[in-house]
Amino acid sequence: MAPPPPSPSPASGAQYAHQFLNTALSQRGPSALPYAEDVKWLIRNHLVALADAFPSLHPKAALFTHNDGRAAHLLQADGTIPIHHAGASYNLPAVLWLPEPYPRSPPLVFLSPTRDMVIKPHHPLVDRSGLVANAPYLRSWVFPSSNLVDLVRSLSHLFGLDPPPRVHPSSSSPSPYRFPASPQLAARPPPTEDPAEVYKRNAIAKLVDMAYADAATLRPAREAEVDTLFAMQAALRSRGEVVSDGVRKMGEEKEALERRLQDVMMATDIMEAWVMENRKGSAGDTEADEAIETADVLSKQMLECTAADLALEDTIYALDKAIQEGSVPFDGYLRSVRALAREQFFQRVLSTKVNKAQQQAQVARMAARAPQYAS
Repeated sequence: MAPPPPSPSPASGAQYAHQFLNTALSQRGPSALPYAEDVKWLIRNHLVALADAFPSLHPKAALFTHNDGRAAHLLQADGTIPIHHAGASYNLPAVLWLPEPYPRSPPLVFLSPTRDMVIKPHHPLVDRSGLVANAPYLRSWVFPSSNLVDLVRSLSHLFGLDPPPRVHPSSSSPSPYRFPASPQLAARPPPTEDPAEVYKRNAIAKLVDMAYADAATLRPAREAEVDTLFAMQAALRSRGEVVSDGVRKMGEEKEALERRLQDVMMATDIMEAWVMENRKGSAGDTEADEAIETADVLSKQMLECTAADLALEDTIYALDKAIQEGSVPFDGYLRSVRALAREQFFQRVLSTKVNKAQQQAQVARMAARAPQYAS
């Protein structure tokens, strides 16, 4: 078997990371990596900083298969995580996968122990498959402040306190990642767990599963209830707008009726005052010409103009009848109609002027009476 390629030096590793990431993240079309465009620069910075801080971790692109069978071409940081345990330094093989939602969601960290290593059963941070599932930094991942450098530093510290792998007896040749290498660690018996802690952890896991199951059962009903409430809210908001518009129109109508009522009350007072001033004796003692008496000079002039207009209209009508019957000559008819029409025109112009003068006088009287109604 050919030996693996030598690991790049820190300087060449950082340069390689720059070149590789610039090429990988700038691809478009079917070969583009499945990351959002607005975070690709941040992903590049995270991996470059990781290569600078931990030269043993190199950025790569590989095919990742999800639990549901989907396959995606994703970025990863492959290599080893340096740890310090019992006064000695070790390199722990690991792969950091960057899933599609990264960096808004944390990366997936897998330990890849060699053939002579196995993951400790019931390790607090790593499950039997090598997935680092319970690391505090992963659980408290916050976008955009969380990053790969701080994650690896946290894992290096935690794994140094409690290394996940242990030596698996084998007749095969020793691996370059044999762990642990010190006699002190090799002679130490495997730790035993407290049954109370195991029971507590299992009880918590069971409660969490029950809570998730209850939430999944109740969620459809609650979502339907929320949708119903949203629809009801929209209907009530629409009805509220209709009611508000109706109240506004009723207020405007009320104001118009109040103004009309004031006008009627003012007209009633004027009529009552006129009746009181013009009431005279009994109807039998009143002459026919005195039955109608004008209130003022303008009214008298309007009455005269109207009477003259109507009289001229009757005269022209009588002349029309006469000319049809041949009672008057045609020349005399034309002269008479021309003179009557001229006189009728003057009477109507005078009537229009008197009407305008009456309207102005009425407005002045109403303005004079308005303060007593306003009070």
